[in-house]
Amino acid sequence: MPKVLEFKLPDLGEGLTEAEIVRWLVAVGDVVAIDQPVVEVETAKAMVEVPCPYGGVVTARFGEEGTELPVGAPLLTVAVGAPEAADAESSEYSGNVLVGYGTGEAVRRRRRVRPAPVGAPPATAPGTPSAPAESTAPAASPAPVASAARAEGASPGHARGAVVATAAATAGGPVPVISPLVRKLARENGVDLRGLTGSGPDGLILRGDVESALRAQDQPVSAPETVPVAAGSATAGTRIPLRGIRGAVADKLARSRTEIPDATCWVDADATELMAARAAMNAVGGPKISVLALLARICTAALDRYPELNSTVDTAAREIVRLPSVHLGFAAQTERGLVVPVVRDAQARSAASLSEEFARLTEAARAGTLTPGDLTGGTFTLNNYGVFGVDGSTPIINHPEAAMLGVGRIVPKPWVHQGELAVRQVVQLSLTFDHRVCDGGTAGGFLRYVADCVEQPAVLLRTL
Repeated sequence: MPKVLEFKLPDLGEGLTEAEIVRWLVAVGDVVAIDQPVVEVETAKAMVEVPCPYGGVVTARFGEEGTELPVGAPLLTVAVGAPEAADAESSEYSGNVLVGYGTGEAVRRRRRVRPAPVGAPPATAPGTPSAPAESTAPAASPAPVASAARAEGASPGHARGAVVATAAATAGGPVPVISPLVRKLARENGVDLRGLTGSGPDGLILRGDVESALRAQDQPVSAPETVPVAAGSATAGTRIPLRGIRGAVADKLARSRTEIPDATCWVDADATELMAARAAMNAVGGPKISVLALLARICTAALDRYPELNSTVDTAAREIVRLPSVHLGFAAQTERGLVVPVVRDAQARSAASLSEEFARLTEAARAGTLTPGDLTGGTFTLNNYGVFGVDGSTPIINHPEAAMLGVGRIVPKPWVHQGELAVRQVVQLSLTFDHRVCDGGTAGGFLRYVADCVEQPAVLLRTL
């Protein structure tokens, strides 16, 4: 007989404790190879593909797309072949999955005991499969139920649950429903399941039964959950869950506003000479230098002069911790929300190296392939909101950093140059800083130095 192994959601590193299933890459019955990606999950840091350390046949999946699972929860089970072959490490598991997850030891076979519903008999009815074991092959379920499960897009595990639900309902337990998704659909739309007659085997209530009831009530099938709002405005609003990357950003911004006594100063700068210097660099051939890379190089030079802004506050110890390296974060907008990839040791990079790294991380952000390590450990953030066509902003500090430099769009404006009115390329620079790490004089000095380098790039030559 084949040995069935359970693959659990591994530790994804960086203190992450849960992940949302975005897309299953395999189905029950598929043959998978060792280290083949089987599911795409989104954490608070990034979207990653999770490889399975076992090779064999997928016998069960746990969790629908959109479900959040904690680290250590079962993802799927795999039948890996005969017990003799399963005992060989080279054919059973790879030992190389993700951070903190080892596969050097076979998973113990355990049984999950489900409490019987109130009023139900203590033993399972004859012919009814038992609840699935965490590390054993799924019990064979009756063909009609399995067919219904496939019709609803449910896994065999859900089919087994449906049989148990049927037996429980017969004994006065809960209403028999084919899957939790059907129950959720009914709950969100106010449908009483006890008033429905299930069209599935043994009276199981299917998704189509709930949808038919909704159509009969002349209600939308998937009406969004609503919440009342103030009088005089719309009577309802759509609820959007704050989870994944968007939820993590919301938590970090709220924490920044709560914990950090921030202040903002800003200045307009003539960027004409900076743009001319960039054009000259790119005219000689080779990889193109981006404006963001030049601004990053200016930031690292300014932080060398004003190290107070490359720090963090240890609130427990009541200490300011000045950091030795500049790990420069930059804000990037993606379809899944705002992310802040981090360029490591930015102070040691040239403009060309910074341009290359910005391009790599931006592409990874858009593709959703950033790793947790790409999104953590920043010490200072550069936010180029000028790409949205705005001139200025008051940035929110990326907790637990101490400052963020915001850069508006560079546009032609009237400007007094060498005593005469002229049209120059002007940009607004804004610095939001933690007032605990420095006073306004230090913050103003930093911002003025950045502006001077933007207006006269030759100032940088003194520090290169």
